[in-house]
Amino acid sequence: MRYINTVHANDDWTIDIIFDDGAERRFDVKPLLDCEAFEPLRNLDAFKTVRNRGYFVEWINEIDLSAETLYLDGMSLGANGV
Repeated sequence: MRYINTVHANDDWTIDIIFDDGAERRFDVKPLLDCEAFEPLRNLDAFKTVRNRGYFVEWINEIDLSAETLYLDGMSLGANGV
């Protein structure tokens, strides 16, 4: 199981994640904002409330994404960014 060490919300509705194995990913949440469950995150202030829960990240209204989803569907970040 993947474990999240840190998560950071960006102004472009992406989140940067660092996993316990040192892997770094950027996950784009924008495509999910059209889904009813993710609609509250269209507000940037709400989006930026993301919290690290170890095996998943969580926002208001129990909106969450698993560490596996973030890892597998996220873009790898190299030493110089994307």
